[in-house]
Amino acid sequence: MFWPMLAIALGFLGIAVLGVLAIKVFIEAQRLGHQVASTTERINRAAEELERAATNLAATGETLR
Repeated sequence: MFWPMLAIALGFLGIAVLGVLAIKVFIEAQRLGHQVASTTERINRAAEELERAATNLAATGETLR
């Protein structure tokens, strides 16, 4: 009777450990998602600024002709 109870206890402990690890992975995935969203916004802003600068540069070049 000891071995079956030990097997059940170890099985439950293993499932509990996997649950804790799953929660940690979920939290890190959410954190990574927020970082990706933030980086995407920064890249979009930089692209818009680059486009504005290129437009101004093209306008300046046209006036020099």
